Order: sequence, then C-alpha cells, then structure tokens
Amino acid sequence: MERYNFKIVEEKWQKIWEENKVFSANIEKNKKKFYCLEMFPYPSGKIHMGHVRNYTIGDVLARYKTLQNFNVLHPMGWDSFGMPAENAARQNNLNPKAWTEKNISVMKNQLKKLGLSIDWDKEISTCSPEYYKHQQEFFLELYDKGLVYRKENYVNWDPVDQTVLANEQVIDGRGWRSGAIVERKKLNQWFFKITEFSQELLESLETLKDWPNKVKIMQQNWIGRSYGCEIKFKIESKKNIEEIKCYTTRPDTLFGMSFWLFRLIILLLNFMQQILILSSLKKNVLNQELQKNQ
Repeated sequence: MERYNFKIVEEKWQKIWEENKVFSANIEKNKKKFYCLEMFPYPSGKIHMGHVRNYTIGDVLARYKTLQNFNVLHPMGWDSFGMPAENAARQNNLNPKAWTEKNISVMKNQLKKLGLSIDWDKEISTCSPEYYKHQQEFFLELYDKGLVYRKENYVNWDPVDQTVLANEQVIDGRGWRSGAIVERKKLNQWFFKITEFSQELLESLETLKDWPNKVKIMQQNWIGRSYGCEIKFKIESKKNIEEIKCYTTRPDTLFGMSFWLFRLIILLLNFMQQILILSSLKKNVLNQELQKNQ
C-alpha cells in the first residue's frame, strides 16, 4: 500500500479550493445564513498550538454548517493595532508597519497550510486605514451626540509594554505578556455613556430567548443596575464635617449597623486636597509679601 503523502495531497486540494474559491461566501437567498468568526489573532510572528486549536474548532463548525446547506461566511482578521505591536517593533528596531505586515504574511501562510475553510477574500486588519476609518466615524458620531466623555480613572498599567491591561490580562499581579508587575495608575481617558442605555439593555435581555440563562445573568451583573437609596448620616466631629452620604440596597438593615468603613483612597484624596489648599494659600501669602517688599 502506498504511503499517504500529506504534503502533496493537501497542497493539491488547497490549490483547487483557492482557484475555485470554494470557501468564498456569495449571496444565496435560498439558503439560511451562518456567520462563523473566531477571535482575531495578534500578529506576533508565528502561529502556535493555541491558534491551531482555536481555528480548527471554528473550521469544523463552518464545514458542518456548509454540509447542512447553510450559506456560511467564515472570514479572518488581524488584531494588529495597538501598543504591543509598536513595542515589539521598537524592541526589534523595526518599523511597526513593516514588522506587522511581515508577521501577518507569515501567519497567513501558516494558517493556509492547515487547510482551514476561511474566506480569505473577507480578510481585514485592524491597523489598516480602510478598517479603522469606520471606527473613527462611529466615535465621532457618538461624540457629536454626547455619548462619550473624558475623565480620570485608575487603570492596570504595564510598565514594560507601556499599555493598559484589562483585569483578565493581569495574572497574579503581573502582565500576561511582559510578566512585569502591574501598577495602578490614574489616567485621563475616554468613556462611553453605556449607563444611558442600562434599562434598555436589561429589558432587551428578556427578548433573547435562545441565549443560555447563565450568559444573560452575566450580562445583568455586568450592567450592574441595583435599587436602593442614599442615606445621610449626621457626624459629630471636630472637623468641618456635618454629614456623610452612603448608598445602600438594604436600608432596612441600617438599625443593625455598628461601624463605618472608608476606603483608604478617599481619606488620602481628602488629605492631598487639604495639602494642595494649604500650599496654594502659602504661595499666595508669599507672593503678597514679595509685592510689599518691592
């Protein structure tokens, strides 16, 4: 029996698939639609077994739906815009654009060799102006309608990658990519007014009949709407503080309250505010004295 030569056989069929655009999605109104999109890979240079696992699962699903006579759209994209790409390029003393595009070319060639049923005609890259111009347009529309605003807030800061990390990217207090100890840093940043739509989002969850209940509960918890009231507590103090306000969802339990617990950051901010006021007053007094002496 002749030994199976996977290189020759797979190259043959992958070439036929590409020439005949077997996996290219077209408009077919007599078929049901199915959209299969896996996580966009970060173009780090080469694929690894995590990529193989992820895109094999998506490939199996896309092929299964194709066999069920669905019109399947299975595109690919690259998560190529951001500080990690710039830092990696700087570390290798290369132009970020050239470095990123070279990595995309290498990884694309590797993924193609896996024989995945991807429609490469629908490929995008998030660092391409043709892609992010749409994001900029969305942002400007939100800005014009007053749905974005700026304020200072604390973030997870990776001092090596010089970028902000999500909570999920902080593992045991360290950055998931660099391994550096993550710092808490206050930055001026943009926010979306998602709270403007909190009630609408909550009510809409009830219309998602096919969603798993646990996912809907996660969404409800993420929106974080709660019902309660603000209570004013009168304070007996030598300081110039008459009352403190506190929000609670259980005002009925206040009679059993025995102590107050403040976050240390609040006390520190108040302390720093007093120092700044005193410093400003001292500066004004010194300026007045200098003017008198002149």
